[in-house]
Amino acid sequence: MAIPDYQRIMLPLLRFASDGKIHSIHDAYVAMTEHFGLTEEERRQLLPSGKQRIIDNRVGWARTYLFKAGLLHSPKRGYFQITEAGQALLKTNPQALTKDDLLRYEGFKEFLDSPSRPKPKAKATAAELPKTPEESLELIVEELKKGLAQELLERIKECTPDFFEQLVVDLLVKMGYGGSRKEAGEVLRRSRDGGIDGIIKQDKLGLDTIYVQAKRWENSVGRPEIQRFVGALQGVKARRGVFITTSNFTQDAEDYANSIETRVILIDGQQLASLMIEYDLGVATVDTYAVKRIDSDYFAED
Repeated sequence: MAIPDYQRIMLPLLRFASDGKIHSIHDAYVAMTEHFGLTEEERRQLLPSGKQRIIDNRVGWARTYLFKAGLLHSPKRGYFQITEAGQALLKTNPQALTKDDLLRYEGFKEFLDSPSRPKPKAKATAAELPKTPEESLELIVEELKKGLAQELLERIKECTPDFFEQLVVDLLVKMGYGGSRKEAGEVLRRSRDGGIDGIIKQDKLGLDTIYVQAKRWENSVGRPEIQRFVGALQGVKARRGVFITTSNFTQDAEDYANSIETRVILIDGQQLASLMIEYDLGVATVDTYAVKRIDSDYFAED
């Protein structure tokens, strides 16, 4: 049989995890190749880049979508386990599981909408709308970026306070703030809760300053934390502030930040990962695909 797409893999993968045990992603690769009865040749087939097996890539995406829907969770890097929501779904005896089926779960809808805020969806699904080849390619690139951002965020949460401090400094410098890396590293200091805070230059000349706080948290950041942050801004005579967290902000916190005169930028974990991708921090280019078109100037005969 042909190698199944990731949507066909999702339900068998969820059933594989139904024993409640913690499984490695390698266990999933083996189980799915056996479940679908793939031949040795099919198991060895690689992506066009030649860097990963097709079946491994599709199992990985099936796991990511189930994870974002809250049907699986990751107790540690490279491993997964079924959740209560996943067990509840299996009790309904579904005959298939698709991307559209996962839209009933808020976590999955937010994943598709990130890093922007969730937007109302039209009745027609994305799969039903006609797309040009260019549009399809862009959607694929965005999907790859979302998966990479999720991996980045997991790695950030695992890193030590020392490395987190280095990461924030490196990102701010790459974005053009703080002067040199040495200068930024000297003014930003470790806070008691494992984050960092301090005042950095907005530009290389130091014509204006920005107060920065970065928190490696799991829980949502609420309005009280942002109010304390704004108070600290006034205490150090800074007119602008950036609050970075590896988690997210409550709606109350965002509304408060938008309602005050002091300019405060809130960067949650998803946006932090997206900025790292945009500024090539902690990521590497694996492949580059060139999209070409006709050179009209070459064919101009006048």
